[in-house]
Amino acid sequence: MNEFATVLRENIETVQRRLRAAEQAGLEREVHLHSARLLDLVDRATRHGIDISGWVQPIALAVATGNCA
Repeated sequence: MNEFATVLRENIETVQRRLRAAEQAGLEREVHLHSARLLDLVDRATRHGIDISGWVQPIALAVATGNCA
């Protein structure tokens, strides 16, 4: 895995943790911000042809999609 993909994966993992914490704390604004960031990172990976299967938890993606639809 190249450096770009490594950093991207680290960012995705961090955002997922923060999204989960914000959701558990009931912080709607933070949930929205982290959702948007997660979707941005997923989009960036897709544009660069990076397979992120296994990186993004389905529940995190569902929360992000639901908050930014």
